[in-house]
Amino acid sequence: MNENLNPSLDEVETGGRFVVHSLCTQDCGTEWAAWLEELGFISGEQGQLMARALPGGDPLVVRIGLSTFALRRAEASCIRVRLHGEEQR
Repeated sequence: MNENLNPSLDEVETGGRFVVHSLCTQDCGTEWAAWLEELGFISGEQGQLMARALPGGDPLVVRIGLSTFALRRAEASCIRVRLHGEEQR
């Protein structure tokens, strides 16, 4: 993980809490970004990585706000986050 960038959601440890920082349209395109925003992945929204499927860790079970979704790792990699407790940094 590059320390100069916010990690992507697929890099968060299982059980980890986060705040959505941004969507990276360079990695996923504007179609996926629009779809993820419609699901609630907007800047400032809190979430948690609940689980990863076995084997391989794909898809991920993610809670965002009051909703829970299964996201593929490719989709989760488009979401940049701040880990819980790092919001003020």
